[in-house]
Order: sequence, then structure tokens, then C-alpha cells
Amino acid sequence: MIKACDIHKSFGNLEVLRGVSMEVASGEMVAIVGASGAGKTTLLQIVGTLLQPDGGSVRIAGVDVGSLDDKRLSLFRNRHIGFVFQFHHLLPEFTALENVMLPALIGGASRKEAECRAKELLEMVNLLPRASHKPSALSGGEQQRAAIARALINRPSVVLADEPTGNLDTKNRDEIYSLLGRVRSELGQTIVIVTHDERLAAQTDRKIVMSDGAIL
Repeated sequence: MIKACDIHKSFGNLEVLRGVSMEVASGEMVAIVGASGAGKTTLLQIVGTLLQPDGGSVRIAGVDVGSLDDKRLSLFRNRHIGFVFQFHHLLPEFTALENVMLPALIGGASRKEAECRAKELLEMVNLLPRASHKPSALSGGEQQRAAIARALINRPSVVLADEPTGNLDTKNRDEIYSLLGRVRSELGQTIVIVTHDERLAAQTDRKIVMSDGAIL
């Protein structure tokens, strides 16, 4: 599902990724771990097409994403990649339901179809009773569950999560552990998680350990 080959990335004189290669199978849940500054988030952003590498290639579902122009890349990202961030990035002026619907509407779904799919996902993440609430009225765990539902709305091939439990207390972290496992088992998504959370990493199929811009 994901094949990254010889990825290089520098910011000025700082070499962040030094020839990183990795593969992730369809339906696999993988954790990328390592100390701060190891290059984990940069690698995730490149795999997610949010950042261009200086060298190397990324293929997702057989597509060389580096060969796509901006318009086709945006369309590919919307359809095939779901993102979950440490800070949920929900839009404060919209309700939980509207936030989850947005990627589907951007992707061309009708409002009726987007709302139906969003409600199904909010029910899956145990948030449907809070659908009409704006982010400011939701707890941190509820906001992250809404963000996970939003990441799933377009039925992406790949879900990329950057420290999804990093801003949560123990109870909410446990809920996110359970939810990510359910997503993989029930929906079959390929999931890559960047995390410092060893308990979360231990529940994945495989850990990829990074240090100083390389995979150990």
C-alpha cells in the first residue's frame, strides 16, 4: 500500500531524512517511533504528500505521487489519505457533524450523502449525541474522535496519524487505542502512526524505529 524509496529531505543545512526507505502492507498498522528530531513527522508528511522530498519516491496504492500535478495530487490526497494530528485541527465555527462532513463535500459528495456518512462515523466513534456541538463544547478526547471520523469520511486507503494521543489523558488515550484498532479491523484501513506513546506502539503490528534521519 505504501512504498517509500530513498527519501531525502533537508531544511537549509539540516539534513532531516537520509535515504529512508520503508514499505507498509495493505491493512497493516505500523508505528514509527524514535526520539524527537529523528525525522518521524517529516517522513509522515512526505508519505502524506503534504511535503515534497528533495530526493526519492513515494508510491501509494501503486500511484507514484511525485508524478502528479498540484490539482491531481489534491484530488488523490482527498480520496486516498486520511489525516489525524495531535492537535485535532477542527474548524471552530462548525459543529462536529459539519467538520466530519467537510472532506466529503470537498470531494464532490452531495450534502445528503456526506451527512449520512458522517453520522455513521460519529456513531462508530461514540460521538453521535454530540454531533451538533462545536469543538469548544467537546472534551479533548471527543475532539480527537471527531478528527478520526473526519479522516475516515472518504474511505481512504491510508490513515496517517501524527501523535494522536499526545495531547490526551490516560482515559482518553485508552479510548483512542481501542478506536484505532476497531478502524483497522472493521474498515480495513492501512494505518501509520507516529508516536512517542509506547503503549500505543505496542498495539500495532510492527514498529519502525528512527534515529537521526534514518531507520534503524
